[in-house]
Amino acid sequence: MSDLLTIGATGVRAYQTALTTTSENIANAGTVGYSRRTTVLNEVAAPSKSTTKVPNGLGVVVAGVTRASDLYRSAEVRTAGADLARSETGAAWLDRIDGALSGNKLGDRLTAFFTSTKAIAADPSALAPRATTLEAAQSVATAFSATGAALSAAASDLDASADAATTQLNGLSAALAKVNSGLARAQDGSAANSALLDQRDQILESMSAITDVSVSFDAIGRVTVRGGGEGGPLLVQGVESATVTYVRNDEGAVSFAARLGNTSATLSPSGGAFAGYADGAQKIAAAQATLNQQATAFAQGVNAVQAAGVDLNGQPGAPIFEIGDPASKLTMVLNDPRGIAAAAPGAGARDNSNLAGFDTLRSTGNVEGAITNMAASNGAALAAKRNIAEAQGAIRDTAVAARDSVSGVNIDEEAVDLMRFQQAYQASSRVIQVARETLQSILDIR
Repeated sequence: MSDLLTIGATGVRAYQTALTTTSENIANAGTVGYSRRTTVLNEVAAPSKSTTKVPNGLGVVVAGVTRASDLYRSAEVRTAGADLARSETGAAWLDRIDGALSGNKLGDRLTAFFTSTKAIAADPSALAPRATTLEAAQSVATAFSATGAALSAAASDLDASADAATTQLNGLSAALAKVNSGLARAQDGSAANSALLDQRDQILESMSAITDVSVSFDAIGRVTVRGGGEGGPLLVQGVESATVTYVRNDEGAVSFAARLGNTSATLSPSGGAFAGYADGAQKIAAAQATLNQQATAFAQGVNAVQAAGVDLNGQPGAPIFEIGDPASKLTMVLNDPRGIAAAAPGAGARDNSNLAGFDTLRSTGNVEGAITNMAASNGAALAAKRNIAEAQGAIRDTAVAARDSVSGVNIDEEAVDLMRFQQAYQASSRVIQVARETLQSILDIR
């Protein structure tokens, strides 16, 4: 009779645990990073006194709680996420460049300036077309300066974003080191162990969105993480985590370094947001260099045309622009419409022959074309990057779906388990009730 009570009691305890696990699965079906748990139930067998006699069972016991996971599919999610993050981050900074180049309409302002010089040729002594040309020149200077300022702001924002990502990565690394410490103390198969493993995988996925990572696991699930691939520096080892730093030089070259203990090494990301920041910094620096080069060529060319002629006062043409630092920061230094040097030296106020120099500058210098080509090239790169990101997004979604097919919660399956364990729990309770009733009947007979 005591065996019957024991069997019923073990069943109640075991199936209560199974019901709790199933309920937890249902409650966390929508929780990001949660992996389905399964209660492992084993028979409690009585010790055998004979090699031929099969012993009677003594009930059921919970062997532990297992967590559904697939390390290979999780690794595929991290790889796909790192590739997508690089493309999306790179596209974001190409979009900023596109906005800087198109938002200030620099190409249109250059066209308006060269067109305005032709109006002076029709009546070189008239002041109105000369004033229009100076207004157009001021618009060009403003557009160059605004475009340069927008690119500089993009570079500063990139630095701030990269610094924030670096801080986030350092925080994730520190959190993962604590998870490693917790896994060393948690009982294998316990709910706490499963929760720590969920947290571990979620942190690794977040880290891979910042930089590509190489991950290795020990027997109890603790991880060693390297950044930038298998040969990269250690980010997490045991309960220690590295500190990552970020710097960028004026040429747009980005450098990351990881320091763990007394060891410091260069981190060279090939994926994640870090790689996207490196790509974006180079693109911004290249756009700034081209812009400064064209601003210098334009200002020097215009001033050279001025110097070759004379103004309405018969004086040598004075410079219209002053090149700043950076060169895109142009400043108007000619404010008098009479100062535009339309005539050749000694030809008189009605002469317009020196204005041909602006046509020559427009065709040979081709500043308009260079600015247009720069914008078009950046736009094409942005479109290509977005297409790549779209494809990589589909790849990542497929990888996530494959992982979740193993570790995700299926509500229908959990509902079936819930009913199955509930019936088993009720049956075990009924066994206890029957045992008590039987025992009471025996006592009543005595």
